[in-house]
Amino acid sequence: MNATPQVLAVLDDLLASAAPDERGALWHLAERGRELDANYVRLAPGAAVGEHQEDTLDVLLLVLTGGGRLRTGDGGILDLAPTTVTWLPRTSRRALEAGPEGLTYLTVHRRRPGLAITSAPVRAPTAQEGGEAPCMLGLVCPECGRLSADRAPRFCSACGERFPER
Repeated sequence: MNATPQVLAVLDDLLASAAPDERGALWHLAERGRELDANYVRLAPGAAVGEHQEDTLDVLLLVLTGGGRLRTGDGGILDLAPTTVTWLPRTSRRALEAGPEGLTYLTVHRRRPGLAITSAPVRAPTAQEGGEAPCMLGLVCPECGRLSADRAPRFCSACGERFPER
């Protein structure tokens, strides 16, 4: 069976229909059987996505409106403006900051495999162990389910969704 191309979204329409204060992922690719993931993200003026690192996926970032800066792990600064296409290679450290007019962008990357719940390996306790592991539920993005490397995340590094206030 052959798949049929289809229009999934008109980004100008999505932006026009979003509430002025709506932030984070305004749209994401969700079709079954896809091999790509994509997110349309809006950051408020001055908002930031903290420094993070994607270890397994290259990401393509296309700025659509507004502007800002991308800070690289080696201290470099890349200016972001409409139509700027930026390659974020896997293992690169980066942080995003929206400029005074905010920032909307599209990210595209290979689809992540779904999360799977498996049994923990059984092993004998050691004398060095002590107590339970800390709960990490507050570090899981409510939109895409990705675990944040930031211990106090404000925005998801994968989809841009704002984390709930703690």
